[in-house]
Amino acid sequence: MKLSKKGEYALRSLINLGIAAEVGRSLVQVSELAESEQLPVKFLEQIMQALKEAGLVLSVRGKFGGYRLAKPARRIPIGQVVRLIDGPLAPIGCVSHSAYEKCTCPDEAHCGLRMLMLDVRNAIAGILDRYTLADVVEVTLRKLRRDNLPLPFSPEADAADTPSRLPARHARKLARASSATRLDETEGALHQLLNDYVI
Repeated sequence: MKLSKKGEYALRSLINLGIAAEVGRSLVQVSELAESEQLPVKFLEQIMQALKEAGLVLSVRGKFGGYRLAKPARRIPIGQVVRLIDGPLAPIGCVSHSAYEKCTCPDEAHCGLRMLMLDVRNAIAGILDRYTLADVVEVTLRKLRRDNLPLPFSPEADAADTPSRLPARHARKLARASSATRLDETEGALHQLLNDYVI
């Protein structure tokens, strides 16, 4: 499973809508979502329409319109969003729960590759289905507060002279140059911040 750009943009936009809800912002315009994450507006509009059709966001039309989450962030599993945008989580069709396809192997029951890919699928699904949008929003807000950055879509961010987040290319450059401790590759960022799961 590889998250597509469309899936990445959908998740990033939902996270921003979750943050906006947490700071008391009722609606966010698609142009603001696109600007905050440096995303192409036209492509993001198509993604937001798909999220709206799936009942994950609501839109309000007009000059002061925009988007908001259609339900609480704690009721939006990350796995649901990934499946909606990118399809099944399984790396090969013969281990998919939602889109099974017979493979070319003559004996699926004893196929070592299938057993391995089933474990991969279950690990991916276990993580993506365990965490909700609310979990990711919480971690994001916690890190922004820790670093004393204005929260996106908050009155403080609107009043700040500097952007609340670095442009993506600058953030990547700083991350590469940083001598800070790297995340343990076997555990992941959410585990290290929330301390409640292990693979």
